[in-house]
Amino acid sequence: MKVKLYDENGNEVPKGEVGRIFVGNTFPFEGYTGGGGKQIIDGLMSSGDVGYFDEHGLLYVSGRDDEMIVSGGENVFPAEIEDLISGHPEVIEATALGVEDKDWGHRLRAFVVKAEGATIDEAAIKEYVKANLARYKVPREVIFIEELPRNPTGKILKRELREMFD
Repeated sequence: MKVKLYDENGNEVPKGEVGRIFVGNTFPFEGYTGGGGKQIIDGLMSSGDVGYFDEHGLLYVSGRDDEMIVSGGENVFPAEIEDLISGHPEVIEATALGVEDKDWGHRLRAFVVKAEGATIDEAAIKEYVKANLARYKVPREVIFIEELPRNPTGKILKRELREMFD
């Protein structure tokens, strides 16, 4: 198995920098049954994810390539914020997505399901993110909901959240 990270121009990125993840092996992916496929560079196929290699050569996945937003010139991957907020003791689960913003290009909106009896509020969620991640990763909005909409396989339906709250 071969794994490389490439930037938007198809250039390999150095360790520590986030890039699009491309993979390949001796049994190449032939394509989807309905047609179509993923981008291929140097015989390696895009996984649809972005990540980085650390100084030991370990790969860390930052999120999905198509979910990355640019807010105020900074790349933000909602999965990182989702994982952090979901780990808070007063939170059952959370998700985040980028919404358009006239001043910043995009901004983060987080959706949070509180644990029973939780007293956490929007300001506390923002402070929690600010204390653990870069300032530009703090969601501008936090919306508390009873449950996250899911499809039959359990995947969160971000499209529905976007439609419900836009």
